Amino acid sequence: MAKLYLVPTPIGNLEDITFRALRILREATLIAAEDTRQTVKLLQHYEIKVPMTSLHAHNEHTKAAFLVEQVIAEDKILAVVSDAGMPGISDPGYMVVQAALAAGLEFEVLPGPAAFLPALVGSGLPCDKFVFEGFLPQKKGRQTRLRFLQDETRTVIFYESPHRILKTLAEFVTYYGPERKVVVARELTKIHEEFVRGTLQEVIRHFENGTVKGEMVIILAGKE
Repeated sequence: MAKLYLVPTPIGNLEDITFRALRILREATLIAAEDTRQTVKLLQHYEIKVPMTSLHAHNEHTKAAFLVEQVIAEDKILAVVSDAGMPGISDPGYMVVQAALAAGLEFEVLPGPAAFLPALVGSGLPCDKFVFEGFLPQKKGRQTRLRFLQDETRTVIFYESPHRILKTLAEFVTYYGPERKVVVARELTKIHEEFVRGTLQEVIRHFENGTVKGEMVIILAGKE
């Protein structure tokens, strides 16, 4: 029976995958991966041999509907995975869900890892109410978005790359002030996992004088 599964994958530690996720990956007739070179490492670790195809930000808008039609026509089981974490959360996945809904293809979303959740809970900042922003726009709309969040009282979560972290934190100082509390979590679930806590100016000094490696999650305190 044709079916689509969105399967979360570990954000770092390969042990952070469910028995159900492994079963679905083994039963799938095709795996759509954000980066097949990355996903193959996970599949090899668990001795899973299933054909793969790419589904990433640059082709999802044209390939999602094609994949769904192929799954229905050939009665396949399609598993969609991103490089790490939950498909659709700052990663490909949204458009294939839309295509499945439009075509009437049955689908399931498996629960599993997402980088912002351990970062938020481990930050020590309020996590009962929060706003997930993901990656800020790189050019158009960036300053507008930063201004929009100036009066936000809830904890705000961002994703950022290591080579842009200092620029982004400096922009936060401009819009939110140097004393706003912030936590940057990096290398989550890996050997060098780190939480850097303090004011914006303190965290900037840390990264100016220390290691800037690994994907970053920024947890910004809301306006008091």
